[in-house]
Amino acid sequence: MIVRVAARGDGITANGRHAALAAPGDMLTAEGQVVPGPHHQMPPCRHFPVCGGCQLQHLDDESYAGFITDRIAGALAAQGLTTEIRPPALSPPRTRRRAALQAESKSGRIRIGFSEGSSHSLVDIQECWILAPALFALVAPLRGLLARFLRGNRRARLHLTEADQGIDLLIEGIEAEGLAAAEAITDFCQRHGVARFAIDTGLGPETRWEPEPVTITLGGVPVPMPHNSFLQATREGEAALVAAVREGIGQAGTIADLFAGLGTFALSLPGRVYAGEAARDAILSLKAAAARAQRPVFTEHRDLFRRPLTTAECDRFDAIVLDPPRAGAREQVEQLAGAKVPAIAYVSCNPSSFARDAEILCKGDYRLDWIQPVGQFRWSSHVELAARFSR
Repeated sequence: MIVRVAARGDGITANGRHAALAAPGDMLTAEGQVVPGPHHQMPPCRHFPVCGGCQLQHLDDESYAGFITDRIAGALAAQGLTTEIRPPALSPPRTRRRAALQAESKSGRIRIGFSEGSSHSLVDIQECWILAPALFALVAPLRGLLARFLRGNRRARLHLTEADQGIDLLIEGIEAEGLAAAEAITDFCQRHGVARFAIDTGLGPETRWEPEPVTITLGGVPVPMPHNSFLQATREGEAALVAAVREGIGQAGTIADLFAGLGTFALSLPGRVYAGEAARDAILSLKAAAARAQRPVFTEHRDLFRRPLTTAECDRFDAIVLDPPRAGAREQVEQLAGAKVPAIAYVSCNPSSFARDAEILCKGDYRLDWIQPVGQFRWSSHVELAARFSR
């Protein structure tokens, strides 16, 4: 019997046999055939399992939630840690508001989609169960537009994001010069409600269409959105993480939001907030938005890997929020471990680096109170979480 799903998505039996596309409760025969069990669902998308956009569509919600919980528990156990792991907050299908797709010209036609798993071959998507409908609706029209600009088996990369004004589209790998190209882009954007259209030929994004400044609303505040900005993948996932962070910091009056980005948490927190972020465009956008909305947010352009807040600086705050990239926040956590901050809310997109950092904090006499898993990358092996540490 398949008892769990490994980090890369294979089912595993109690004696260590692996089987692709197997769910907990499936039976694995001696010949290696998977006999579906009660948690093995029919994948909804015609492109699964060839398309690399999803790895776990064969799991029902119960077993998918179990996979997320097991990933976190396993990472904690590797560091000798345990805590309460709450039921995962799963984002519904078709809610992904940002995505990076690939496009190629092949045999006289334009193909757009995700790469196959462990392959450079492209799956030309005709349906998608993870993308928000507004994003997927742009795929077919983009095939027509790119037919003008992609030639000779070339590839382009498409970054699509749902902004307040519509779809923000950044294309890497094409050249579109001249009046005819400009008119084609303008007509495409007007026809399909594109909020911003930019091209990056390798020297940075160049905006070709933006009739009004593009923003993304965070914490009720419209924030100017730089090209290819980081956002939580779904609105539901963002809401779950914000709720967990607010619970984690309690009634703190002075808060530090580290790795603040555009202000997903800084603009959603009570009290006075210090926001530190290494990405210059992001922190300038947050500064402008907070000032316009008269929010008590003080911003600093600061690389927290090279120059983390010192222990003394950390002690000025009632609570600290961390939302580092996948590598985690070892340098900052080492300073925090010796601080007296009453509460820490840690948001992570990598259970392994989180567990490493958690072990450092716990050695500094912090207690890991609970973890709220969040499954906003639906049917993928990508796991996110929010956690609370306290003195």
